[in-house]
Amino acid sequence: MTAPLRIVFAGTPDFAAHHLQVLLDGPHQVIACYTQPDRPAGRGKKLKPSPVKSLAEQAGIAVYQPHSLKDPVAQSELAALDADIMVVVAYGLLLPKAVLETPRLGCINVHASLLPRWRGAAPIQRAIEAGDRESGITIMQMDEGLDTGDMLVTASCPITVSDTGGSLHDKLLSLGGPALEKALAQLATDSALPQTQEDSLSNYAPKISKAEAQINWSDSAENIDRKIRAFNPFPVAFTRHSAKPEAAIRLWQCELAPAASGSPGTIIELDADRITVACGTGGIAITQLQMPGKKPMAVADLLRGNSDLFKIGDRFTGPEA
Repeated sequence: MTAPLRIVFAGTPDFAAHHLQVLLDGPHQVIACYTQPDRPAGRGKKLKPSPVKSLAEQAGIAVYQPHSLKDPVAQSELAALDADIMVVVAYGLLLPKAVLETPRLGCINVHASLLPRWRGAAPIQRAIEAGDRESGITIMQMDEGLDTGDMLVTASCPITVSDTGGSLHDKLLSLGGPALEKALAQLATDSALPQTQEDSLSNYAPKISKAEAQINWSDSAENIDRKIRAFNPFPVAFTRHSAKPEAAIRLWQCELAPAASGSPGTIIELDADRITVACGTGGIAITQLQMPGKKPMAVADLLRGNSDLFKIGDRFTGPEA
């Protein structure tokens, strides 16, 4: 029987913590965890540990939180752990060459895309925004490039016309654990068959800014629908009402409206459960939104007690205004 691998885990958000739990439940030994330094959170701005740190501490695993892995002291600490491999999942820090070469089997990454399609920080959202029909998980041997290393294991899933950033995240979460376990089993037995990525097929998935979440109603309804779904639950697409341009209205759910026409951003139809807005081509029927200072609500619930909030002819504005 192959000896268990000594694993150093590096990750920060919930997506990473899920994969850490998979490793804790598996046959290998997690000897240490690396995660981002605690960040201020909430109204009180108190320092809050990452989900990975919280889970690691519950499991009694040593936690390291260097601000950079370029620091020789941090590199020496890592080397002293004598790990067989480092598993990296949404860690948030760049790994220099010295770190990549420290574990005996190097470093592998769980990436939320079918590489080389989307490289970068936001592959889940960018896949939906681009209208992709498929996504997946890639377990990759890390090199010095941005998500450019050889692929070890892949697992795919469809992207439906109703998928949001949140629902696709959950689909990929269910794929990631088994794919990671498969890759580790192959590496432990020296049976992995790395595949080189085709660079010409790659796209960059940059981190999402809150500014780009503002809807441009001159865009097509199809593109706006994708953006609203892609940015749910973060950072959430938003628009502004021409009567109160200082207040952002967040758009959580929508549907394509058939045969809709009118000046972009104009409310052209009001039903009991939807607000239909004209786009550059076609229209969007908003079914769930969030008024400033309020919780997200179904349009049906919002309009039931606030029928005067919107009327046909009102205009939503975007960066084009």
